[in-house]
Amino acid sequence: MIALIDYGAGNLTSVRKALAAIAAPVVIPAAPDALSGVSGIIIPGVGHYGATAALDDTWRRGIARAVDAGVPLLGICLGLQYLFEGSDEALPHVGWNTVELTRRSPLVEGIPTGTSFYFTHSYAAPVTDACVAQTKHSAAFAAIVERERVFGAQFHPEKSGDAGVRVLRNFVEITGSLTRHVTRFTDH
Repeated sequence: MIALIDYGAGNLTSVRKALAAIAAPVVIPAAPDALSGVSGIIIPGVGHYGATAALDDTWRRGIARAVDAGVPLLGICLGLQYLFEGSDEALPHVGWNTVELTRRSPLVEGIPTGTSFYFTHSYAAPVTDACVAQTKHSAAFAAIVERERVFGAQFHPEKSGDAGVRVLRNFVEITGSLTRHVTRFTDH
């Protein structure tokens, strides 16, 4: 079960629809204690870093406990910026951009370098050793980051067509939440 965090500023509906399209089981927890037993957490995002203030200390501690227990986390756009201490790198950007893969990651399995994703953000995370993919819009910035079982995407996979759906599917597969349905055909 994937916990989709609703803090009032995220792109919740679009992410939920994209997850439904791949038959991923989703719950929207009302409180941090509801994170117990989930197999993955997604923090969607649209807006500015200050919007994550709705994720108060109780939520932050609950998310941190789940991650410390090994639950994978995916931060999308503002959700990626939530993973950092803050965001001061002003870099307004709306539109499609290609990403350059900088290292292997299960999150980008099956996605070639040069794939285009949809970005809409005003701030960006710097390229660091956690960077899996980067892009450039006046300056290079992290498009995907990963540290252990914590992932972040600066772009919006839910708005990035097949490539974005692949990123979401990869994350759900990392969590073990995606059940494989086998259909048997018999002659009648």
